[in-house]
Amino acid sequence: MTGEAMHVLGLSGGRDSAALAVWMRDHRPDIDVRYFFTDTGKELPEVYDYLGRLEGFLGKPIEMLNPGRDFDFWLAEYGHFLPSPRTRWCTRQLKIQPFQKWLKPHLDAGVEVHSYVAIRADEPSRSGMIATHPNMHVHFPLREAGLDKASVIGLLENSGLGLPDYYRWRSRSGCTFCFYQQKIEWVRLMREHPDAFEEAKRYEKSAIEHGSPFTWTQNESLEELARPERVSEIERNHEERKAQALARRMPNPLRARITDETVEQMLADEESGCLVCHK
Repeated sequence: MTGEAMHVLGLSGGRDSAALAVWMRDHRPDIDVRYFFTDTGKELPEVYDYLGRLEGFLGKPIEMLNPGRDFDFWLAEYGHFLPSPRTRWCTRQLKIQPFQKWLKPHLDAGVEVHSYVAIRADEPSRSGMIATHPNMHVHFPLREAGLDKASVIGLLENSGLGLPDYYRWRSRSGCTFCFYQQKIEWVRLMREHPDAFEEAKRYEKSAIEHGSPFTWTQNESLEELARPERVSEIERNHEERKAQALARRMPNPLRARITDETVEQMLADEESGCLVCHK
């Protein structure tokens, strides 16, 4: 099989990877891209809805890569310790390994695999996005084309596809209980998807009972975060941060033109996140 080529593009259900898929369809129709999504089984409903819309737009199937073992299995394997920014076992076991398992037979057979990754021109270099096999080649079309965040949003709007619906209340895709969420996003999850919030609380309670040093959000449990007085405090603090971000980033004459959604994204961009899940 040496000499064959396979072209793959991972979709997260987020903005940037969707924009890359649209860009590839429009600018590289000569490449037969295989689109895939690594499904943890704990995604937002809006993510699945957007993937369905994207599949219809592209006119090609999105291959669903499912881990052989689910989140509950790996949670038990890791001693009921919740994943965290310091121990991201969820990314490793539920995202990276299914992708590697999918590609391994092709790579081992000598197929040249070309992976297209949604890194924009206005993002810093990501040292983790490198090929890990001699037959693997990683490409960054958005960066090479000079497309920044505004360009990506414009591309999706002009295509008619638009943005994922969760951007109305959340800044990223990913699992319902992603630990990279801001506290205000936990509050919004509680309102938008109360069942998912309650599931996250159950996971957290079990983890604490098993001696886990981590809660989903820093320095407090979801039980504490959900108290009405704490919710009010989080919302008040978030509004103050938005005002500070606007004052810091925008000259006075421009502030009246900035939408609330834009300021929300300013705050989100200041937070670190998991590239594998959120692109």
